[in-house]
Amino acid sequence: MTHPSRVPSDDELLDHLREVCLGLPQVEERLNHGMPTFGVAGRAAFANLHEHPEDGRPTLWFKAGPGVQTELVEEEPDRFFVPPYVGPRGWVGLRLDVDLDWDEVAGVVEEAWRMTAPKRLAAEWDGV
Repeated sequence: MTHPSRVPSDDELLDHLREVCLGLPQVEERLNHGMPTFGVAGRAAFANLHEHPEDGRPTLWFKAGPGVQTELVEEEPDRFFVPPYVGPRGWVGLRLDVDLDWDEVAGVVEEAWRMTAPKRLAAEWDGV
């Protein structure tokens, strides 16, 4: 866990996020609108690093299943938010400048990856 009084640098955040995302099968990193974006097997993105649209703080935007966005934003509005552009499609924003649990980040990233990965690839990953 990151101590709330010490916000990791953008480079540290990106290094951690790369470790989490690139540890999953067939993930590739690319830039999208100048931001690091992670996609799987040549498909659309499932997670990306962004600046918060209101104050520029570092955030992770990730794909989420039906109802997840509403649940997270209602339960913890200080940490989760509806990002612009992709929010209407169920994506969730997570502030990275708060007390951060990288196991939680890894969990939401893996779920987002599963939603994007080909079913056969996700099934093979389950068997590892």
